[in-house]
Amino acid sequence: MNLTAKAAIFNADFHQLTVEYSDSTVITLLKQGSEKVFEKVFKDHFKSLHSYAYTFLKDDELAEEVVQNVFCRIWEKREQLKTDGSIKAYLYRAVHNECLNYLKHQKVKASFQVYYAREMEQSEDNLSKKVIANELEKQIHKAMSELPQQCRIIFQMSRFEQLKYQQIADQMGLSIRTIENQMGKALKLMRIKLAEFLTLLFFIFISR
Repeated sequence: MNLTAKAAIFNADFHQLTVEYSDSTVITLLKQGSEKVFEKVFKDHFKSLHSYAYTFLKDDELAEEVVQNVFCRIWEKREQLKTDGSIKAYLYRAVHNECLNYLKHQKVKASFQVYYAREMEQSEDNLSKKVIANELEKQIHKAMSELPQQCRIIFQMSRFEQLKYQQIADQMGLSIRTIENQMGKALKLMRIKLAEFLTLLFFIFISR
């Protein structure tokens, strides 16, 4: 972890920064290496980002570590910083992706294995169901990975985090209408991408 970024993070609460900047100015100053702007962005957004990360990880210290990692990475690669104009939306996407990466490598796979292992213990065709379950997991992840980024984020926040549309709209800085449209698009694409596999799965089980 970069020492400058770490120092900025742990000292941010001691700086009383009251100057307000536009997002474009913040991004420009960050790219130029402004520590004060970095501290202000951290101070302004850390609490809400920590709460957001906690909804994924259910672990206070881990959520804090994830958010700090995101800020450190931003500082270390500040010259390559690219956003759509909204620093808040950029931070939420970065924390969102960081949490998903952690869950993907540490928890999601284990959760699937535990769940299906429990279900399969009660069945005589344990092996075949395990193969099907693993394939279903792959198909779901594949289908989700092929969704447009905004559709995927909104779909995950709605279905996995069980957030209401208004909560999603507030966190992403979008209108409810946009959230509804993106969810409709995501559900349609997921049905299309999984239709063939789920139909096959249905006939396999009813034929046994």
